Amino acid sequence: MIESYNTPTLKRELGNYISGYVDGEGCFSVSFSIRPKLKIGWEVKPSFAVAQNFDRREVLDLMIEYFGCGHIRKNTADKTLKYEIRSLDELLEKVIPHFHSFPLLSSKQKDFLLFKEVCKRMKELKHLEAQGFQEIVEIAHKMNTSGKRKYSQTMLLASFQMKI
Repeated sequence: MIESYNTPTLKRELGNYISGYVDGEGCFSVSFSIRPKLKIGWEVKPSFAVAQNFDRREVLDLMIEYFGCGHIRKNTADKTLKYEIRSLDELLEKVIPHFHSFPLLSSKQKDFLLFKEVCKRMKELKHLEAQGFQEIVEIAHKMNTSGKRKYSQTMLLASFQMKI
């Protein structure tokens, strides 16, 4: 399907379409999981995801083809399909450059910029250092402020402080 977008104008239209779609149905997030074997005791997990009803899967398939990475899975929480990219390298090399070229137009752009900052710091291995981890927690908790969080910022930092 992507090969049908073989002119610069059509490629630009597809890029704009994907950004518009993500503006409505996508999410940039950073989650944290307890990992006692890690020096810091926590794993930092950035994720780009787009959810869609089963009958509109073709949009998610288009995104897999466009980005050339990620996977689609059933999201049992809300009975949708979710296209997701979690690889830090793929986020840095494919997702982030796309949204630089085709910016979001809603307040989700703020979440994207914070997400980009977290990914950049992770590439620099800051998440493995005390100060870097604390900064990433603070940045992540400025994102998706209306969403649910498994761990509060206070709990994460308090638990982390006990490890160092």
